[in-house]
Amino acid sequence: MNTTITIDTDDRGVGGARTHCSTAAPAADDSKAAVHIVSMSGGKDSTATAILAIELHGIDACRFVFADTGNEHEVTYEYALHYLPRALGIRVDIVRADFADEFATKRANLARIAAGESEVAIYGNRQFKYRWTPATAARALELLHPTGVPFLDLCLVRGGFPSRKRQFCTEYLKRNPLTEYALDLADTGYHVESWQGVRADESEARRWLPAYEYRSARMAIYRPILRWRVEDVFEAHRVAGIEPNLLYRKGMSRVGCMPCINCSKGELREIARRFPEHIERIAEWERLVSEVCRPRTPVSFFHLGTQGHAGQSSTIDAVVAWSRTTRGGRQYDLLADLAEPTACSSAYGLCE
Repeated sequence: MNTTITIDTDDRGVGGARTHCSTAAPAADDSKAAVHIVSMSGGKDSTATAILAIELHGIDACRFVFADTGNEHEVTYEYALHYLPRALGIRVDIVRADFADEFATKRANLARIAAGESEVAIYGNRQFKYRWTPATAARALELLHPTGVPFLDLCLVRGGFPSRKRQFCTEYLKRNPLTEYALDLADTGYHVESWQGVRADESEARRWLPAYEYRSARMAIYRPILRWRVEDVFEAHRVAGIEPNLLYRKGMSRVGCMPCINCSKGELREIARRFPEHIERIAEWERLVSEVCRPRTPVSFFHLGTQGHAGQSSTIDAVVAWSRTTRGGRQYDLLADLAEPTACSSAYGLCE
């Protein structure tokens, strides 16, 4: 996997002109100079982390970087790449995963199968539940091409969508590109401190994370808001005069991917009600991935049972229908869609 680095160079909104550049920092006189890298997602925690980094170290000692998965809401793109740079006076670098090598490898393997070569000759003794035929491999080969959307490209080369048990999206779309960005800076002689906006009360796994850990002589991870409460996070916004992402007032408890594979039943219902175009986009992605994966492989954005839903199909449309039911999934909640889609709704009390 390669990482593409771009810098937003204008102020024309999402989709404006961007130029490619290197992450290499200017040559440092002091090889032990520190640079503080803040990973920006457009969410409340990363924004509070950026505010804190600027307060403690100043803008010049910090780098701000956004990992673009291609599955964010346009409000988040506007917030992270335009509003925050203007409001905080910062530049936000953008990293994107590139799967050109993976596409080339998969296409080469499909071409061999389409030509009649056995899967054993290609994959060895690996066992697969579903097998290619020359005809289906030829069809997939015809359709399998990069789209330029990192999330979709990852699913195309993997032959399916991530799940809670196989959450490879975070690794390939965020962690790896951000790590590569940090390593490029460390290689120039900087001491790199990667600031992560995670909080202990978000999950059991994060509860046990250390606030600070060294990864190498020149790289460390710092989690400055690990013990903060969510109230502290929004208070940091208020004190700095920074508006939270607007999606927090539109029923969203998380504002990363739209939708996230881990989103709740109620949140998915809100997404379908307020942003149906994003549900339509996911349905199209399901169709595209199904055309290039192994024959008869179940392909769905939400895996059966992972959100509590059940049934013969777990396509995005089926799961949205389930999200409109009461507990148990057997009866539709007739009150669920009565509120106006434009009404303010916040899990964090931001509408009060």
